[in-house]
Amino acid sequence: MPPSRSENPPARSARVHRRLSPSPAPPREAFRPKEWRIIQTYRTPRQVQQFLRSLPYNWEEQGETLRTFRGVVEHWSAHCLEAALAAATILEQHGYPPLLLDFESQDRLDHVLFLFRQRGRWGAVARSRDAGLHGRKPVFRTVRQLALSYADPYVDGSGRIIAYAVADLRALVRTDWRLSSRNVWAVERALIALPHKPLKTSERRYRTVLNRFRAFRARYPDRPVTFYPNRHQWM
Repeated sequence: MPPSRSENPPARSARVHRRLSPSPAPPREAFRPKEWRIIQTYRTPRQVQQFLRSLPYNWEEQGETLRTFRGVVEHWSAHCLEAALAAATILEQHGYPPLLLDFESQDRLDHVLFLFRQRGRWGAVARSRDAGLHGRKPVFRTVRQLALSYADPYVDGSGRIIAYAVADLRALVRTDWRLSSRNVWAVERALIALPHKPLKTSERRYRTVLNRFRAFRARYPDRPVTFYPNRHQWM
């Protein structure tokens, strides 16, 4: 589920509060028993990716939500941003900084992932309705290279990545993005307010992928789209 662009949030509420001390990771006693069992069971990005894939997708049938890890565990479902927050909360307990990678799309249906680094290479953990928009193995030298690995799978009838940004959730000191039982819309506003770097792909490349996607979808309306050449990089 992409962040909604329907609101025009106040700039003050969307700012990352850099002058304040970063919010620390919660201690063990802050977690409920089921939450802590999940944290202890899923200790690596690959394991967390498997966990998130096992959850039903949150289609928000009863209205828009933006749940924390606590809300994801309670409702046992997640859309993309909720999954990214859950991954950040779990993996922070295992030493990974809580970083998010945010994509802007031309159709304003954006995508958010958990961003991590191993042995100097970047990877991602993500939940999506689209097969090609889940996680990536840590094989990318730069965040931009990682972002480009999503360019072709992002293309559908209207989608196309136009920019990306990295957010450090520890800077959101006035929002309990880890364990609040309420919707944390401040996270969405902060991502919208981030300065994004352009991610340009050629018009020829875009049209080629778009035409192939349309042909595939016309022939196989119910199959996941997995014809992309970079599947070996998927996690």
